[in-house]
Amino acid sequence: MPSREMDAVLATLRQRQAAAADASEPPLEELRAGFTPADARHPIPDDVRVTEVSAGGVRAYWLDAPGADAGRILLFLHGGGFQLGSLASDGELAARMGRAAGMRVLFVEYRLAPEHPFPAALDDVRAAYAWLLESQGHAASALAVAGDSAGGGLSVSLLVATRDAGGPLPAAAVLMSPTVDLTSSGASMSERVDQDPISSPALLRTLAADYLDGADPTTPLASPLFAPLDGLPPLLIQVGTADLLLSDAQRLVETATRAGVDVALEIGEGLPHVYQLNAGTPEAADAVERAGRFLREWTHDVQPRGAA
Repeated sequence: MPSREMDAVLATLRQRQAAAADASEPPLEELRAGFTPADARHPIPDDVRVTEVSAGGVRAYWLDAPGADAGRILLFLHGGGFQLGSLASDGELAARMGRAAGMRVLFVEYRLAPEHPFPAALDDVRAAYAWLLESQGHAASALAVAGDSAGGGLSVSLLVATRDAGGPLPAAAVLMSPTVDLTSSGASMSERVDQDPISSPALLRTLAADYLDGADPTTPLASPLFAPLDGLPPLLIQVGTADLLLSDAQRLVETATRAGVDVALEIGEGLPHVYQLNAGTPEAADAVERAGRFLREWTHDVQPRGAA
């Protein structure tokens, strides 16, 4: 059952959901500026150094917690339905995960829909990953990817696209409530409607349509649940039961397992979509610590070739 702290978060999320149902939708720029996927916006801690960088032409940020191993890099992809999200909404989670893993974090500000529909976001993510390998000189065994919600789906798409191109795959991936099926066909899309305090099926379908811009929702690089998953690196998938995307995670585990991928699934009873964002709750702390241990286990420090 959720902790007292998480119960307070759930109450806040439900109040916000009820208020949004009775209000007109603000303009997209206003939505982006105020996007708060957790109970509140949690700032990046003062001891984490934030440095803006162009990663293969893509806007990104280095997040360096004290003691982070500069030889191991976590590529972090934020959520927000491919339309929202930024360092302001997800930077604290990325920094917390980097601290738990002892890794330097590259936080990617990929282009957003509807102005930049599929495959623009994936193109940006692939460019940033190639930059780490080619321009920064990091070995793939020293790299990992993590993403929440839409960023979790992009993480899987990055793995599939890299494998299909014959490129070196990162050592591991952490996926938090990943969006991997833009057809919205999972059972939890109907079974969890009354439990999810954040999303609705209609909202998720609208976000998917804006991102796809007419593309087939079963396109493997848009909905990687429909891609062959053989040859992917170890995956850690975390999801809560109070999440419309619960079945996305479960079906991804089933598909990956059949393909011979080393995959672990952690399901949090009563926990909402990307519950890891809710700093100050024991559930978020525990999940990120487990993810950190997973990343420490699979990534290996390899000195970059003369990178700055």
